[in-house]
Amino acid sequence: MPEPRSPFISRSDVPSSGGSSSAVAHLAGLSVTVQRSRVLRDLTMTVAPGEAVGLIGANGSGKSTLLRILATLLPPLGGAGWVLGARLGTRDVEGIRPGIALIGHTPALYPRLTLGENLAFYCRLTGRDVGAAEAALATVGLGRAADRAAERCSHGMLRRAELARVLITCPRLLLLDEAHAGLDRASAGLVEVVVDAVRARGGGAVVVSHERDRLAGAVDRIVELENGGLRPIDRSAAAVNEAHR
Repeated sequence: MPEPRSPFISRSDVPSSGGSSSAVAHLAGLSVTVQRSRVLRDLTMTVAPGEAVGLIGANGSGKSTLLRILATLLPPLGGAGWVLGARLGTRDVEGIRPGIALIGHTPALYPRLTLGENLAFYCRLTGRDVGAAEAALATVGLGRAADRAAERCSHGMLRRAELARVLITCPRLLLLDEAHAGLDRASAGLVEVVVDAVRARGGGAVVVSHERDRLAGAVDRIVELENGGLRPIDRSAAAVNEAHR
């Protein structure tokens, strides 16, 4: 599959954020409890404009919880954090949520609508021309599947449709949970294309993946979530694999 490029992505001014000068996201001494269990402890993290951060960690280490914090869906118990200039745990986050895209484990698509109808719906929600839906599907290799209902699509197709949605919404902060799940090797470059589009606009991305060789090629640096906190590791695929042997 040739490396896809999106013709409808444009650059914008670098976003500014509170808490850390010009940061897309900044967490300082953050603590989070889920069902009475402390998941994150004194966690500090900064995502700079134009930066993609890879996130690894064992199952249950809190990776999805950290993404939910950054998506403003879960308030912190302790510490402080800012995302796109809004302080976490305040009503200010309501105004910045349209600038955040979170792709989780479950596709956010209406199963009975076709892929084209799903993306056209997002275009209307975000005030964009519905023609962007066709262009986005073509970019992720689903141009010929636009008329297929989401419930009749494979997991890999749904994953690519989610990436197409990101291309349409043009987020300033992209959060990908298990970014490469369902994508075969021929589609591996799609994650990089979407991440690069966000970075080119001065936004930031946090990418979770168990496929460490792919992750190393898609991000600027990799951190590991362990015992509730983050530690930096070498970004190369060989070093990441070595760390988990």
